[in-house]
Amino acid sequence: MRSRKREDLTLITLTPGATVAGIFTQNRFPAPPVVLCRQRLRAGTQVRALAINAGIANAGTLAAGMADARQCCKLTAKILGCRAREVLPFSTGVIMERLPMERYASGLKLCAQNLQPQGWLAAARAMMTTDTVAKAASKTVAAGKSNFAVTGIAKGSGMIHPNMATMLAFAATDAAIPAPLLQKWQREIAAETFNAISVDGDTSTNDSFLLIATGAAGTPSRQTQTKLRNAISEVCAHLANAIVRDGEGAKKILTITVARGRTPELCRKVAESVARSPLVKTALAAGDANVGRLLMAIGNAGGGFNPNKITVTLGAVPVVRGGGLDSRYAEKAAAKEMQKKEIRLEILLNNGAAKTVLATCDLTHGYITINADYRS
Repeated sequence: MRSRKREDLTLITLTPGATVAGIFTQNRFPAPPVVLCRQRLRAGTQVRALAINAGIANAGTLAAGMADARQCCKLTAKILGCRAREVLPFSTGVIMERLPMERYASGLKLCAQNLQPQGWLAAARAMMTTDTVAKAASKTVAAGKSNFAVTGIAKGSGMIHPNMATMLAFAATDAAIPAPLLQKWQREIAAETFNAISVDGDTSTNDSFLLIATGAAGTPSRQTQTKLRNAISEVCAHLANAIVRDGEGAKKILTITVARGRTPELCRKVAESVARSPLVKTALAAGDANVGRLLMAIGNAGGGFNPNKITVTLGAVPVVRGGGLDSRYAEKAAAKEMQKKEIRLEILLNNGAAKTVLATCDLTHGYITINADYRS
């Protein structure tokens, strides 16, 4: 789409009868491909193919962009011999630019010629924008004499924050799963994984997460369904973690646990307040035990807890107790924790039993360089 030096178009075909569940961005400027996908999934349309391009987001393109998204589906349908409404389009990349439809059309033909069941990693590479590594994961669920597979791919590095879906992600199983159950699983798994990460506090106009059940390997027993649901969650958790690790310019991972809160929403609000703080994230980058920034970021979450009752622990180091610095706090030990590549922060609100976990990364000079030079 933007460079002749890389592959940036992916074609995925689905077994007839496959069930599909989708969750999309909550950004108020959803791209035409997102709008089209929502409409088709809500209508219960049979899905036979996914057409995914990187480099250009086809967002902020108004009626012309919608016409291009529909044309992408028509071109795909013509090549595959299905109906245009059975194709879901996805785009990621620069916002407010039109797709080069001639290149898109010729690229689709090459994709169709190279369709293969083992093409997952190549597909993951072709979805990359500022990603530095392709993101893919797979698991097998044993069920007596038969096995069920779960495979997922994702792209994401910047514009990452919980607001569904914070990236493009596609996970599939060859088990037969009824649509209502698949949708339930997807909502739960999204909350556990893709909606529990943050890189920079921004969400894209194109974020999409699709969960697919082809049914090619048959119907799992009720007991196996539980194992399968857990396997899908594990695959998605791996992909979500890979997105945070590949955060633009990121060198460190911070896992924030907020527990003993009145509600899950309150816990999430506090965790997001810390994860979105540029001052916290730059302290992480420097390995600076400036723990006052943690107190500030927690306080920015607003009401819902008594600041004099919370406790904060950085790794194994007590930091906050009774609204101020814990008497057991040791600067040298905290500095050692901040130098680690993987850092853990626990915040106890002490006014309930709810809990949330959110992963984020540091903010380095690399983030500025990557985003300042993104289009050049």
